[in-house]
Amino acid sequence: MKFPRNAKIFRGQLDAAPFMGVFFLLTIFLLLNSTLVFTPAVRIRLPEAPGRPLSGVENPTVVVAMDLSGQLYFENQVIQERELSRRLKEKAALYKDLVLVIDADKAVELEAFFRLSKLAGDAGLKEVLVAGRPTARKTPFVP
Repeated sequence: MKFPRNAKIFRGQLDAAPFMGVFFLLTIFLLLNSTLVFTPAVRIRLPEAPGRPLSGVENPTVVVAMDLSGQLYFENQVIQERELSRRLKEKAALYKDLVLVIDADKAVELEAFFRLSKLAGDAGLKEVLVAGRPTARKTPFVP
């Protein structure tokens, strides 16, 4: 007895829609699992701030980074103090209650902080903050 064959060998065009759907899903998964943290090109080891709570700043901020050698960076560009002063004055004129955040290496001398604070005060900024990283919490071992 001969049974009729229902299965046919595919001989038409391949439908690309299912493959594109899988491709877009894979793309979304890869984008969501990638690191979206900005890593600056300048290596700065922030000082530890033990016991300080992590909190944000409500007012608009500008960030000045300072590496181990004392070189200043503003908006991801190397900048001199005179140019930094001019740019801070421009920013202070645009935004009310602008806050300067200093990302400095932990080995930078205290004199550099005072110099930047004076520069910010002369530019019209009323608040200067120094960025630090929290200390790692030691969690007790629980078996």
